[in-house]
Amino acid sequence: MLKDKIDEKILEYLRNDSRESFVEIGKKLKLSESAVRRRVKNLVDSKVIERFTIEMGEMNSTSAIVLISVDSTTDTSKVSSRLTKLNAVKTVYEITGQYDISVIIKAPSITEINAAIDELRKIPGVIDTNTVIILRTIR
Repeated sequence: MLKDKIDEKILEYLRNDSRESFVEIGKKLKLSESAVRRRVKNLVDSKVIERFTIEMGEMNSTSAIVLISVDSTTDTSKVSSRLTKLNAVKTVYEITGQYDISVIIKAPSITEINAAIDELRKIPGVIDTNTVIILRTIR
């Protein structure tokens, strides 16, 4: 699906505040609520918007970046696929460089971060990890 400038503005409004109503977005864009609703439905149907979610405040969670090396005889995409199924894993990136995969983990505590790391290390093909805890996010 081709996005136009109006779709881009709708996405921007939803990124900034996903709870903003279609009526309010419509007022800003001089569109009807039904026009905004139809555009959002088209964005969802075409997979431009994959899901609606919330981000928990940093006070409620701990985050970590885990760099993962995959055995050269193992298909990296299979490891990535298995990683996406782990509860604490929020984002999986296949990357270049010394490591093959980078994972963002979020959990309520360091103990749960450690449990998630232990779990991902058990995935066949994972041969090494390097973890950094995120201390603060600057926006």
